[in-house]
Amino acid sequence: MQKRPQLILPAIALGILFLAIAIVYWVDSASSLPSFFPGHESGSSHHHVKHGIAAAVVALGCFVFAWFQSGGPTASRERPGT
Repeated sequence: MQKRPQLILPAIALGILFLAIAIVYWVDSASSLPSFFPGHESGSSHHHVKHGIAAAVVALGCFVFAWFQSGGPTASRERPGT
């Protein structure tokens, strides 16, 4: 995989954004969600736990992507002395 260090900061920013979205889904009921969030329902007391889990998984994916992009160059797979 080719390293692209210019994508590290956007991946971290998106990870933080999706983590914040996950927290909003876990904390607020469906009626308290912003109207542009999927799952907003006026007068509902339901919490969208699955939406929050999905947003947290996407955040984790963004953080892992940034971590892999920030690593050093990959070592050669060739054995020494062969």
